[in-house]
Amino acid sequence: MSSAEKDMNDRPVGIDIDSSRERIRLDDVQEMLSKAYWCRGITENEIKKGMDNSALVVGAYLPEGRQIGFLRVISDKVRFAYLLDVIVHDEHRGRGMGRRMVRFAISHPELKDVYQWVLITKDAHGVYEKLGFQALQDTWKWMSKWKARPERKEYDG
Repeated sequence: MSSAEKDMNDRPVGIDIDSSRERIRLDDVQEMLSKAYWCRGITENEIKKGMDNSALVVGAYLPEGRQIGFLRVISDKVRFAYLLDVIVHDEHRGRGMGRRMVRFAISHPELKDVYQWVLITKDAHGVYEKLGFQALQDTWKWMSKWKARPERKEYDG
């Protein structure tokens, strides 16, 4: 899609974004996420389990139905939301699709009460800053615990 194929709000024409879990195409999502640095080799079973335990899942679709974008949100739907697994297919990056999906999630009616959003990124700070995200303030208040990742090939859900 060229930049000429955008509407007046700079959105790609013909791309549908929604939060229907039934519409998620696990094969397309697995193809994208399994190549991502943060979850290389992730299986469909892991993706499905993650989706089942998420407050919101979002997909972006071409008119013929192919899924070209995905994200999910873990949240209590009151105060806190963690945005993760934001990914756009390589062929469709650089056209604002990721930002469009994040805006969709942040403005979703089920998450309207959430006032604290967080995410982790290694290389997309500029993308998220345009959406109002900033580096953690008062980092000394935050703590984390990291465990070793299980071997992906052996994961069976």
